[in-house]
Amino acid sequence: MTAKLDLFAAAPPLAKKWMELSIAVGASLEPSLMELVKIRASQINACANCLNMHTAEARAKGETEARIYLLSAWREAPCYSSRERAALAWTEALTRLSEEHRQDEAYTLLQAEFSEEEQVKLTLMINVINGWNRLAVGFGLWVEPAAAAAA
Repeated sequence: MTAKLDLFAAAPPLAKKWMELSIAVGASLEPSLMELVKIRASQINACANCLNMHTAEARAKGETEARIYLLSAWREAPCYSSRERAALAWTEALTRLSEEHRQDEAYTLLQAEFSEEEQVKLTLMINVINGWNRLAVGFGLWVEPAAAAAA
């Protein structure tokens, strides 16, 4: 795939601020949870760039292959905590806004596992990864994980 444009060259100040926000939000809750959320949203949005990047980052942060492979079937897999399940349900509810109206059900799970501040942080992460998915798919972005880490 060839990128249609370089968003950092096309709109440097905004792209830089977007990256800074992404990094800050990504560091606001436990790293393993944030990577699971990024991967799950990227699966739903069919974003190969983000899947490639965040599965590599998850592995680097100690995530197991089994938990990465089972993520698309997290409801049936016994390896996720109740906190992770609540985050994944919320991720799916917000990523699939027009498809499934499960926000109330997912929010009930979210409230049981996350403080109000954590709910906002998680919701911001879901918004950030959905935004990156749309940028990557829309502009044909492809960044190798090692290159992203170096930048």
